[in-house]
Amino acid sequence: MKKIGLLNGPNLDRLGKRETSVYGSRTLSEIEVLASDRAKNLGLSLDIFQSNHEGVLIDKIHEWTDTDFDGLIINPGGLTHTSVVLRDAIVASKLTTVEIHISNIHAREEFRQKSMISSVVNAVVAGMGIYGYLLAIDYLEKSLSTP
Repeated sequence: MKKIGLLNGPNLDRLGKRETSVYGSRTLSEIEVLASDRAKNLGLSLDIFQSNHEGVLIDKIHEWTDTDFDGLIINPGGLTHTSVVLRDAIVASKLTTVEIHISNIHAREEFRQKSMISSVVNAVVAGMGIYGYLLAIDYLEKSLSTP
């Protein structure tokens, strides 16, 4: 069974409470249930983690790398635009990685339009709402099963 990590960065624990006009009314817990169900239906093992702390996110990527995970889905939140060290951890992991964003970062404020992460991942999903999580799982299932 292929193992995938789903990593959510800063402030994503506030989904459903903050800026619902941008991020919708679904909570992170609700998204996690949807993601878990999708992964299970596709025969994937999914480990889910969220932190508001950059170093803890990096530690989790290292842990998943060292325990033979196959893929990573990451919503880096605001760290998307600032974190060289998160970018470096993704590169070092060599995991097949999908960057996701609930909102379309390219249609938002200028500072949100640049991702430090996008150039080192296999795919990016932005602006698809919570369905981006499901699309990322679908993508990994297909790409990890294809030699």
